[in-house]
Amino acid sequence: MRFTVKDILEMEVTLALGCTEPVAIALGAAAAATLLPEREFDSIEIWIDPNIYKNAMAVTIPGTGGLQGLDTAAALGAYGGDPKRDLEVLESVDEVIIAKAQQLLAAKKVKVNLREEVGLHVRTRIIAGTNSAESLIIDLHNNIVSLSLNGVQVTDSPLLASVKGKNGKRTLAELEEWLRELTLDEILELTNTLDEDDLNFLQIGVNHNLALAEYGLQHGSGLGIGKAIDRLIKQKLMVKDMSSSAKRLTSAAADARMGGVKLPAMSSAGSGNHGLTAILPIWAIKDFIDHDRQTVLRAIGLSHIVTAYVKAHTGRLSAVCGCSVAAGAGATAGITYLVGGDVHHMEGAIKNILEDLAGVICDGAKAGCAIKLNTAAGAAVQAALFSLHGVNVKDTDGIIGDSTRKTIQNMGELSHDGMVATDKTILKIMLEKQMTRENKQGK
Repeated sequence: MRFTVKDILEMEVTLALGCTEPVAIALGAAAAATLLPEREFDSIEIWIDPNIYKNAMAVTIPGTGGLQGLDTAAALGAYGGDPKRDLEVLESVDEVIIAKAQQLLAAKKVKVNLREEVGLHVRTRIIAGTNSAESLIIDLHNNIVSLSLNGVQVTDSPLLASVKGKNGKRTLAELEEWLRELTLDEILELTNTLDEDDLNFLQIGVNHNLALAEYGLQHGSGLGIGKAIDRLIKQKLMVKDMSSSAKRLTSAAADARMGGVKLPAMSSAGSGNHGLTAILPIWAIKDFIDHDRQTVLRAIGLSHIVTAYVKAHTGRLSAVCGCSVAAGAGATAGITYLVGGDVHHMEGAIKNILEDLAGVICDGAKAGCAIKLNTAAGAAVQAALFSLHGVNVKDTDGIIGDSTRKTIQNMGELSHDGMVATDKTILKIMLEKQMTRENKQGK
């Protein structure tokens, strides 16, 4: 079983409008709604796994003027989402749809259920008159595995993963199984097979993520970290160098995206913020070194592959911040490649950043993610430059292994087995905060 770099890009790198957790909820609702003859709904009920719940609680939904919430995402998707647009399902949402969704929410006709079982899971049931439609998404944010109308399974919808896969395409699970067996040398060899079409696709990703960064820098969206870095550099309180440039661009894009700007991000391994981290630090440092377009884009391609490689070990969603450990590892590998490092330097850079950031938790998607992307971007530059100068974490240290593969395997074990209780505690704290806010508001 062998995949190509084109398979990786096709399956792991795609446009996503808004945080992919509320987007998955909206997609599930939009898919179920397409089965119903009526477009006025009596009720919507969703069943969500803990990680989707955690990541969709507090993040702003794009193009809604600041609206948040799992119930909001479901209502918006049902009334106006276009499921054929996949992770850009909310592109079609407008003021009319927002108003309808808010009416349904005000009438308390959207119910959210939190499942105890872990693993990406979004089940949606919509009732409209005498009809009931259901959808089920599992494993991946856009992996619709089941649709039914009035209890009867729908088997021929083009939205279904089984129908999409009838052309013989292999699954992401198969890709991840293959990725987990690769060495860093083999990953680097894949980068050499990128052709001009692949490079053009990678450039499209750069353009989309740069548009988010430029918006964040201009408007100070979200927390306004990118714009604050701009001011600090102008005030000579920070120096414009590779690290600050990477932080500035990456955090500005996260500011815009987490602030609900209606611009898509080129995602990586199922996450828009991963995509920002995998791409923008590399693009930011290109002006500090001699380079050509192909080398920069190949470095970004390498970053996507390494990001997918780490996520194949750690899982799609967990208590570990994937922007730090997965996309951060991808970015530092790409930066090392861009500045002329070899595979040994890349291995050292990945070990450096994982020793640095392995303990960063994921406490849900929200404006504050821009701080973590800021840290990951700077750490990616630092880890690469340290490795180039022979500063490498030793294999005897903590979770660091004697190879990139072993280090990532250890990271996966930490993510799956070591932080289950951490994840539950994070969600418990977030739910308690939410309940306190609702009580104060008299809900």
